[in-house]
Amino acid sequence: MPTNFNKLGNVLCALFLSIFSSAATFAQANDLIQTLYHAEPVADADDDIPHFNLDGELGILVNTGNTSAASVKAAINADHETQEWSSVYFAELLYKESAPIGAKRDISAQRFFSSAQFDYKLVANGRRVFMYGDYEDDRFTGYEHRASIAAGYSERLWRNEDSEFRYSIGPGYTFIDAADDNNTMINDGVIVRASAEYKYRWSSGAKLRQFVSTEAGEENTKSRSETSLSANVFGSLAMKLSFILNHETDTAENIAPLSTETSVALVYQFF
Repeated sequence: MPTNFNKLGNVLCALFLSIFSSAATFAQANDLIQTLYHAEPVADADDDIPHFNLDGELGILVNTGNTSAASVKAAINADHETQEWSSVYFAELLYKESAPIGAKRDISAQRFFSSAQFDYKLVANGRRVFMYGDYEDDRFTGYEHRASIAAGYSERLWRNEDSEFRYSIGPGYTFIDAADDNNTMINDGVIVRASAEYKYRWSSGAKLRQFVSTEAGEENTKSRSETSLSANVFGSLAMKLSFILNHETDTAENIAPLSTETSVALVYQFF
């Protein structure tokens, strides 16, 4: 245990030191791009700072007859905006089980995933430095659990009444605990994490969100894409259609490199 804490401490120290060098590097690159294209920086301003938004998502499917099946997907999304910080929180639970009639149900999916990103605002044109962390427990990936941390540079390129776009990139570290039957364990290691998010809002209240992320390491690259479209039903209740792609270049034995997920769920905005 002390060895693990020392290892984690060394990694965190390296990440904190890398924040400043990463921020300076990407800030210089951004200045060069803006100079070449004569683009003016977009103000990092919000009309309702501070604010906190929280919504919950729930989708349930139950089958009876020749096949008995049930699936549940639940998620919580939150974002917190202040004068100095922009934070995003996410947690998701997926559970599926099915069986032919008269047989015992088998679990076909069981996953818990949570993540948080904290952006510290540097100046008034969207530039930030970030800290990110996630944790995943998925019994059908060949791992008991895995977690990642990262730090670096992020920027919100624009935000207006209709749309917004932000991205982040920086170095990090991934921690993996393989399952007992995983004979092709992918070791812990340094990664480079990059993500981008685009949102569009229609006047009717419908919303489109496209999110992509990748964690590139020496032995494995893990990528995720989520496309979702939501429309208001009434009041704070909305219907959401999501399509998710998860891909890894080097998976455990007998695990497919690409998995997809399509879901329809109700979303309730608490505040």
